[in-house]
Amino acid sequence: MNLRHLWPSICVSLSLFWNAIGQTPSQPADPVRTVDYIDTSFENASPVWYEFDSNRTIQVHLLYDHERYSPNRAAGHFHFRVHAKPGSVIRIEFNNLENVWNGKKASVAKELKAAAISHDGKTWKTIGMFTTDDGRAGLEVTLESDSVFVARIQPYRVSDLDKMLQRIRSDRRVAIQEIGRTVENRPLEIVRIGKPNAANHVFLRARAHPWEAGGNWVVEGLVERLLSDDAVSVEFLEQCCVSILPMANKDGVARGRTRFNSLGKDLNRNWDKPTDAALCPENAALEQWLKQEIAAGRKPDLAMELHNDGSGKLHISRPPVPNLEQHVQRMRLLESLLRRYTWFTEGSTEASFRNSGTLGDGWLERFGIDATVHEFNCHWIAGLQKHPEAEDWKNYGRQLPLVFRDYLRHRP
Repeated sequence: MNLRHLWPSICVSLSLFWNAIGQTPSQPADPVRTVDYIDTSFENASPVWYEFDSNRTIQVHLLYDHERYSPNRAAGHFHFRVHAKPGSVIRIEFNNLENVWNGKKASVAKELKAAAISHDGKTWKTIGMFTTDDGRAGLEVTLESDSVFVARIQPYRVSDLDKMLQRIRSDRRVAIQEIGRTVENRPLEIVRIGKPNAANHVFLRARAHPWEAGGNWVVEGLVERLLSDDAVSVEFLEQCCVSILPMANKDGVARGRTRFNSLGKDLNRNWDKPTDAALCPENAALEQWLKQEIAAGRKPDLAMELHNDGSGKLHISRPPVPNLEQHVQRMRLLESLLRRYTWFTEGSTEASFRNSGTLGDGWLERFGIDATVHEFNCHWIAGLQKHPEAEDWKNYGRQLPLVFRDYLRHRP
């Protein structure tokens, strides 16, 4: 029998056989295809694209957001939902980590040492990450259900802020004032706790950079403590009024961006000069509010800008202002009180440090306000020897009334 004439029929039969059992000899089953989809359609989800490599790893490519009039670009926020079969072990690696910060290239890979995961979107835990030899970072996770949320740190969304504002709105000690709108017309609120005519005033701002959710958890803890009616809070609010802008960059938070507002402006820059309201309405609204407070005799005695990074230091900027050394002494007192009452151990920036245009630098230079940028390490709390959880940052906020009380009593 001439098999050459039968070969086409044999091929057809083999093809039908392999199709019947769901695979072909040249296309073996790919276990990574247990991953069905990566969902980024929800609030605060980060824009990404993804693919599967030959090692069955999900290569997630973060998308940059860019600063206007600048080479700066930022990608570091990630928050998405992986749909896959329960029990699957999935490996994810992150790409596009070469950011440009203050005009210089710097990979964010060295700061990607921990991530937050949740199987229900409510209960989160922090796990360690790995770095690759070629400059990527990643993680492995076993699915307990048919999906898992993966985020850089435990998310705090616009809807979470709305829930907090709703909880406290009816409290007689609280006043919530809309001071302006974002580029995309979201409201910007100042939360005031205490008596407007109090002897002292403290200001805090969180979330100028969208990915840095830790500041919002600190604010939650602070607000809880101030309204707890314990002896410390009652005494403190007799002497001090606290004003908080809890979410400066709402547009970026809602859209899952990393650093800039919707028109490419960094909300923690350019405070050394009047704000361009057309490009940065968020800062223009805050600046107008501040000027009104100063005119009414309510100039902040201390301003604290809350951020996340990979070091967790207290940034003490040193612009060329009169009596700079007295400001530095007051910031040293603040640092000592943070060490005394909280888990803070990371220390402050060196004596030559200046980061021109930040809120800490600009408010001191333009308005004579003792102001500082407080970073919180996004992947490790040295004072607790653990990866950070939302509750750790809330506990930090709960201790701040003690810090502020003693700072106002003893500042030089």
